[in-house]
Amino acid sequence: MANGIRIGIAGAGLGGVAAAGLLERAGFDVVLYDQAPGFSRLGAGIQFGPNVLKILAQLDGLDKELEAISCLPDYWVSRKWDDGTVMAKIPLNAERPRYGAPYITIHRGDLHQRMLERISPERVRWGHKLIDFSDNGREVTLTFENGAVETVDILIGADGINSCVREKLFGMDEAVYTGWIAHRAIIPGQAAKALGADVNAKWWSDDRHIVCYYLDRDESEFYLVTGEPAEWTSRAGQLPSSREAFREAFKGFHPLVQGYIDATDVVTKWPLKTRQPLPVWHQGRTVLLGDACHPMKPHMAQGAAMAVEDAAVLALSLARLGVSDLNHTFGAYYTARKERATKVQAISNANTWLKQPEDPYWCYGDNVYDLSFG
Repeated sequence: MANGIRIGIAGAGLGGVAAAGLLERAGFDVVLYDQAPGFSRLGAGIQFGPNVLKILAQLDGLDKELEAISCLPDYWVSRKWDDGTVMAKIPLNAERPRYGAPYITIHRGDLHQRMLERISPERVRWGHKLIDFSDNGREVTLTFENGAVETVDILIGADGINSCVREKLFGMDEAVYTGWIAHRAIIPGQAAKALGADVNAKWWSDDRHIVCYYLDRDESEFYLVTGEPAEWTSRAGQLPSSREAFREAFKGFHPLVQGYIDATDVVTKWPLKTRQPLPVWHQGRTVLLGDACHPMKPHMAQGAAMAVEDAAVLALSLARLGVSDLNHTFGAYYTARKERATKVQAISNANTWLKQPEDPYWCYGDNVYDLSFG
């Protein structure tokens, strides 16, 4: 590569893939490692706002490709849980010129696949679970569970809430269970349409909610995801659930919500966990992004968005400030991201976002490429 700097990224989730694509285009020699044996269409729905689409535009017009296959909701609608009263109706694509990019809803697996396609295939090492690394001040040696050992100039930890990289830098501690779980399911879009579904809505009661939206331009899939108080004692990150458990958790909700639940087949549940903000995101030649440094409850639909924003700002920092003084470069990245990521984390965890009329421009209208590093 042009600059000869080899960057290893642990974790091929959305933040890690975004970092790989942006850093490759900035001239770095990037290698992306992930413990999974290969790509699979995992997860379910995800929402990406204009703040993220402006970044994905840098990956050879990925924003346009995603826009062509995604659902493009004109509004976000908040409804009262029992009678469906509209509590807030927030313009999204209805004010697209103001935001400068679209707001999309899509299946996470479809999004992930298209992001991966923007990276040279030889740069992705599947089946590489990072278990240790050492930094001698000149390079970082990576050790993987499969026995492989590789050396990079810089290591980026994009390996999620249970980050091996974070643990090695800052010590082992358990992620904090918030007391909430999320149910999720996908129902046929035709069933949702027959019920008269909103394109993108969140139904709120005092102690729980359900978010519902389409996952594609053809509206063939409709996603349900909840937040609700519950006990969780399993070590698993996700468990099977049932239509009956889902129905019991949302007993008394509006008949439209009951119709959604009745249309479910496969239902899963997972625990919502978080961590306290870190006072620093780097050490030596190693730096963190996304859930590895600021995990959050998903109630702003901005967790993955913050990881992609981190990736963009980190790539900008490395490209503009260079690698001769990584403490300065990584410090500039942290300074540029800390306030915004912490604000989003706090609002997400509080679960107040767009419940009442408000202007979300500060979040969706942001453009990381307006940043100056002095």
